[in-house]
Amino acid sequence: MPIRPATADDHDAIWAIIAPIARAGETWALPRDLSREAALAYWFAPDRAPFVLEEEGRILGTYFLRANHPGGGAHVANAGYMVAADAGGRGVGAALCLDSLERARAQGYAAMQFNFVVGTNDRAVRLWHRLGFATVGRLPGAFRHPTLGDVDVLVMYQRL
Repeated sequence: MPIRPATADDHDAIWAIIAPIARAGETWALPRDLSREAALAYWFAPDRAPFVLEEEGRILGTYFLRANHPGGGAHVANAGYMVAADAGGRGVGAALCLDSLERARAQGYAAMQFNFVVGTNDRAVRLWHRLGFATVGRLPGAFRHPTLGDVDVLVMYQRL
């Protein structure tokens, strides 16, 4: 599954992935009424490098890579991933993460940190652990889940 830098031509496909995830409000701390314009401005912000995974001309997933923080934290990468609802369970998330880790290493990052992994997102938590991330922190009740109420958020980290 080839992964390439995202372009403006990918906006519709990326929005089609982001919209249902934002609307569900279960795994990302984004406004549930997020507009297309705001979503694309967020994903394509100047501090982010967005990528897409494409199969047979269809975008199945996307991620962005960036420095976790500027200045003294700029040696640690951060990434965010989204997979199309009908592409789950096909290895898209793993492929996106592995690609981001490879790119982060190539860019000289010393580590990758995920700042806000919703603890009830079992699939993602299992995947990140399988790919070598450790849970280094827990923020009790830091995410307001639409059906479960306040749930924990995990901070996950991997040295590169």
